[in-house]
Amino acid sequence: MEKGFRLPNGTRIRLVEGDITRIPADAIANAANAALAGGAGVDGAIHRAGGPDILRELDEIRPRVGRLPAGQAVATGAGRLPARFVFHAVGPVYRDGRHGEAEALASCYRVCLEMAEERGCRSISFPAISTGVYGYPAEEAAPIATAEVRLFLESRAGSLREVIFVQFGEAAYRLYERLLGESGLQEAQD
Repeated sequence: MEKGFRLPNGTRIRLVEGDITRIPADAIANAANAALAGGAGVDGAIHRAGGPDILRELDEIRPRVGRLPAGQAVATGAGRLPARFVFHAVGPVYRDGRHGEAEALASCYRVCLEMAEERGCRSISFPAISTGVYGYPAEEAAPIATAEVRLFLESRAGSLREVIFVQFGEAAYRLYERLLGESGLQEAQD
């Protein structure tokens, strides 16, 4: 499944159900862990599909940054992925929603979008950061993700022309589809 939405300034948000490692984009956001050591879920899939070069780059970055705090990200090349960059964003572990989780999650999206602009990217894809093993309820995380992306695209006139939300599974896809549809964005016909 796939659907596109166009913002008034001509930028686009695309929603895809599928495997983020197979969707071409200039940059891919990775739901990384604080140790930047590879892991399960999206992180594991990105490392498997991208190959060992990504982890080698992280091995060089890790001594400089140590454990990366939630809401921050680092960039590597994309190895064998259909992208130029991977932005390894550390999402928050959900406790109860009253320990800064929302701001840390919003920061993940903002930081990755800023990194994309700094590198002249025209497109970036995002998974549903923190909604897997980190336990962030999708119904709470999705509005944060869509609002941050929309705010960024509406307030900047840079290189970024498309943001792709890649959802794993129909339920997640339908949640994002509903949120984007209710936001008043025009559905793209192309």
